[in-house]
Amino acid sequence: MLVNGRGEIFYIYGRTGKFLEPAPGETTANILSMARDGLRRELMNALHRAVTQKKPVDSAGLRVRTNGHTITANLTVRPVTVGPGEALVPDLFLVILEESKAEELAAGGEAGGEQVSTVDGETAKTYALPVDKRIAALEGELRTKEEYLQTTLEEMETANEELKSTNEEMQSVNEELQSTNEELETAKEEMQSVNEELATVNTELQVKVADLSRANNDMNNLLAGTGVGTLFVDHRMRIVRFTPTATRLINLIQSDIGRPVGHIVSNLTGYDQLVADVQAVLDSLIPVEIEVQTRTGEWYLMRIRPYRTVDNQIEGAVITFAEVTTLKTTELALQAAHTLADSIVATVRDPLLVLDGKLRVVKASQAFYRIFGVDEKKTSGELIFNLGNGQWNISALRTLLEDILPQSSSFDDFEVTHTFERLGERRMLLNARRVHNESDQAALILLAIEDVTEGYKNGEE
Repeated sequence: MLVNGRGEIFYIYGRTGKFLEPAPGETTANILSMARDGLRRELMNALHRAVTQKKPVDSAGLRVRTNGHTITANLTVRPVTVGPGEALVPDLFLVILEESKAEELAAGGEAGGEQVSTVDGETAKTYALPVDKRIAALEGELRTKEEYLQTTLEEMETANEELKSTNEEMQSVNEELQSTNEELETAKEEMQSVNEELATVNTELQVKVADLSRANNDMNNLLAGTGVGTLFVDHRMRIVRFTPTATRLINLIQSDIGRPVGHIVSNLTGYDQLVADVQAVLDSLIPVEIEVQTRTGEWYLMRIRPYRTVDNQIEGAVITFAEVTTLKTTELALQAAHTLADSIVATVRDPLLVLDGKLRVVKASQAFYRIFGVDEKKTSGELIFNLGNGQWNISALRTLLEDILPQSSSFDDFEVTHTFERLGERRMLLNARRVHNESDQAALILLAIEDVTEGYKNGEE
């Protein structure tokens, strides 16, 4: 049989019923627990010696009780070797059990008388040993038992030392476990404290989420209520958010969020520089304002500004569209009226001045420049009293313009005459009229100049 140092059986060869029998209770494959009476102690002792000494151990003449009678057996336990050098195989031993023949027993000395015993109806022969042989056998058995007892004592001492060591280790482990338990208790308390803090933080976060949701709703309603189209884009000019008004100018739907703004078709006419202008704002951080017109004729003031966070970080751009159709219409009308007025003033044959509320020249006819010999570039925006190197610093005209006209009603005419010596004693009639608008703002003064020199001379004559 092949077994290990603990007696666990790996392989069995031959019939072993005379030497081994299964132990009552749980099934086991250990040769020590299966050995019959008379064999167990010798087998245990021989296996222990073979394990410790690493050499074969032989025991002969073992009396083994089997099937109600006693047989004599020889036992050999030897380590298993392999290879040319007969190297030992770790923890593997060969156990050989064989029954002694009757001839072997008789050849050992004077044979005793033959004894016959009957077991279960069968006759079994045994041989009585001489007294000296019997005594020698008993002494050998006694020595075996003493060796077994000594081995057992050594094993017990070794086991006791191992138990002491194990006990010390267990005590150390117990102390470590107690320390670990205390640390776990401390960690538990800390976890409870952290859990309470997390619960508090969670409550605060829920409140903040509710506030944020409310602020987001307020912001959405504010942006939608202002009527200003607003479009938010990130650094890569991908759409982040937009207001409903923005859809009038750019064909946006909710699924367009995340798409580049350049991929969206706009309703603007005569303007296709949106992507370039947004990129310029992101590069220079300088806002851009442009008036744009839709295909339906509406005018919007488009402003492109950098999107700044509270930490002054640039995270994209904000594009707003404020409708200025009424203002644009008024501006165009004013431009047309101004152009018309300029055309009228330019075509008038008599000298004519248009003054603002501060008595500065807004416009003058070509006849005025020709007759009075003043430079057109130096006239526009100049105070009337400073024209012509002071020739218009007329006391009566100053009184009229500074004192009388401000108190007059719309379209009241006031006249003064003055002789301009530098023009060769030419007598001029200065007719001033204040023009009021509906809001009484930016009132203009029309100063018509008529040459009355001939009539003045005739009257003198």
